[in-house]
Amino acid sequence: MHNHPTVSVVICSYTEDRWPQLQRAVASVDTQTSPPIEIIVCIDHNDKLLTMSEEYFAAERPVGAVPLIVVANKYEGRLGSARNTGVELAAGEVVAFLDDDAAAVADWLYRLIAPYDDQQVGAVGGAPLPVFERGFPRWFPREFYWVFGCAYRGLPDRRAPLAHLIGANMSARRSILQEIGGFHSDNHDDMDMCHRVAFAGYEVIYEPLAAVHHSVPASRTTWRYFWRRCYFVNRGKVEAFAAMEDAAGLGAELGFVTRIVPSGLLAETGHVIRGDLYGAVRASSMIAGVAFAGSGHLAGKLRLARSRRIHRAIGAGAAKRYDPSPG
Repeated sequence: MHNHPTVSVVICSYTEDRWPQLQRAVASVDTQTSPPIEIIVCIDHNDKLLTMSEEYFAAERPVGAVPLIVVANKYEGRLGSARNTGVELAAGEVVAFLDDDAAAVADWLYRLIAPYDDQQVGAVGGAPLPVFERGFPRWFPREFYWVFGCAYRGLPDRRAPLAHLIGANMSARRSILQEIGGFHSDNHDDMDMCHRVAFAGYEVIYEPLAAVHHSVPASRTTWRYFWRRCYFVNRGKVEAFAAMEDAAGLGAELGFVTRIVPSGLLAETGHVIRGDLYGAVRASSMIAGVAFAGSGHLAGKLRLARSRRIHRAIGAGAAKRYDPSPG
């Protein structure tokens, strides 16, 4: 007999430009076959959006609707801090996170929560499926759908352990979030959480059947967005990994470069042989993406080393200025 935990759903939002998507996100949680005990909408440093949300969502809810509260991010940080605000208010045994521009399928929570029957499971994530504003860009390799926060080719096609869940569609036991000190990062909050959960001795599980439809605006399917994300995400990861200390590990990144990308290049070669010349473009994009990511990683290493030298120099200077010995 299944004894699934209670669930609180946290949806964070920061811009009124996504107001229609935020409404759809909340509506998709309202219609879950396995409903949560509450929905927490956390507004990230936007007074206008906070007022809009309070007036719209905090108004009298229909009979039988999931209880909903609207709160403001209480911390100075951004997404990770907003999620911490939601976790602190949550009453569910599990806290599920849904992006404000994602709409969950009806059995999302049912699928997402099922792995928690195993007490060793600390976090579970699902598949954010892309919904393109202007159609699928034929030059864009599916292996790089992580660039806009969606499930990418190379992820498991059935329930399996995974190093990094995708923040648009993930969950964790509230007790474990408290144990690891919540989210420590604003720009890499999902990756940071997963590493810390695993380091604490719990399993991180990917369940692709727990699906949400994630909006991908046209601005995220440009070459400029592609190369900048490959570069800057991987530059930022260096500092995030340094902050994780012993919990950090490059296994997922190395697996992507040594397993997923070569497999993708082989698949695109087959597409070219069968007459799809865009396969060559996608293969070239993959190679360029790896190069940009590698450059970002190197730049991050250099920036971190420079920052540490500056801090050591400042510390040494302070030590020289303070002489505790008798005059």
